[in-house]
Amino acid sequence: MTTHRPMTDVPGITLHSAEVFRNGARVLGPLSLRLQARRVGIVGRNGSGKSSLLRLLAGLSHADAGQVRVCGIDPAADRAAAIRTLGILFQNPDHQIIFPTVAEELAFGLEQIGLDRAKAQASAAEVLARHGRDDWAERQVQTLSEGQRRWLCLMAVLAMAPQVLLLDEPFAGLDIPTIMGLQATFARLPQTLVTVAHDPAHLQGCDQLVWLEAGCLAMVGSPDTVLPAYLAEMHRQGAAEGPC
Repeated sequence: MTTHRPMTDVPGITLHSAEVFRNGARVLGPLSLRLQARRVGIVGRNGSGKSSLLRLLAGLSHADAGQVRVCGIDPAADRAAAIRTLGILFQNPDHQIIFPTVAEELAFGLEQIGLDRAKAQASAAEVLARHGRDDWAERQVQTLSEGQRRWLCLMAVLAMAPQVLLLDEPFAGLDIPTIMGLQATFARLPQTLVTVAHDPAHLQGCDQLVWLEAGCLAMVGSPDTVLPAYLAEMHRQGAAEGPC
């Protein structure tokens, strides 16, 4: 049975009639949500709007209608506050990494939150030491495996000490040891985590699940309630579509 953590003193995420349009077509919403769990999962079919919702929460896209607030800020309008409050881990680490070496990549994010270059470099070295990866500092990012690049992105985000961490398919394409290592790390983090995952097994530890269908809210609640309903609907849709 899932153990649900108390929701007191948890940074809140609220959406009020939020909508996103692309090329004149609505891809998300209208969504009205109030999320106050420490571990939130987002589930749905391909194209259901999961990544669009995550980008909206990160402030990487703006609501064409309605309101979005994360920890009391509008992440699209107040980018300075968003950088200090939110961290996002993209599914493809190559969409996130900018600099050629590990140390430079880590230091860049720290400079973005106000550290001067010397302090950012020193803090980057501390981050690597804390994670047992001192020997990565001068490594070229291109020499890292996909799993190692995912770890680099996570370290870079955590170094900035966000209150909320947004994870877009964090386990996709990784081997089992890397998945297990990431899961153990995520479980220890004090931050609020919002995780998009195709595999429902990766959402079992969540306190609250959001099920999206065609950009709209199908259900929100505990995993014990949402996952059985979601899986039953996916089985029904699979049976209806039949074999190719």
